[in-house]
Amino acid sequence: MNPSNDTHLKTIGYILWIFGFTGSHRFYYGKPITGTIWFFTLGLLGIGWLIDLFLIPAMDRKADFKFNAGRIDYSLAWGLLTFLGLLGIHRMYLGKWFTGIIYLLTGGVFGLGYLYDLWTLNDQVTVINRDG
Repeated sequence: MNPSNDTHLKTIGYILWIFGFTGSHRFYYGKPITGTIWFFTLGLLGIGWLIDLFLIPAMDRKADFKFNAGRIDYSLAWGLLTFLGLLGIHRMYLGKWFTGIIYLLTGGVFGLGYLYDLWTLNDQVTVINRDG
């Protein structure tokens, strides 16, 4: 791995792991299907959540190979989505001001836009970093 392509940080992965029963760390590392399963099963009833404590380094390496660094920082975008997503702050950070304001006024379009962004944020950042 190229050290300058450290797109996802293990420290952020572990911080999100604390909320791992929601699947947030799995979404962060580009695993939306298992993130959704974790979300609806509370981390496979806590068992998958505990196992992930040891899998985070491997998930981090795979994410660093899969995604490319650029002007938008993946970790910052994910932090904003995780903690302020319903307010659309992450969308404003991505330069998507119109939808960011819509999220702000509608609670992330009543939570559905927030869920959509959990599935697609890595791809959104990748497109901006590639084109920008």
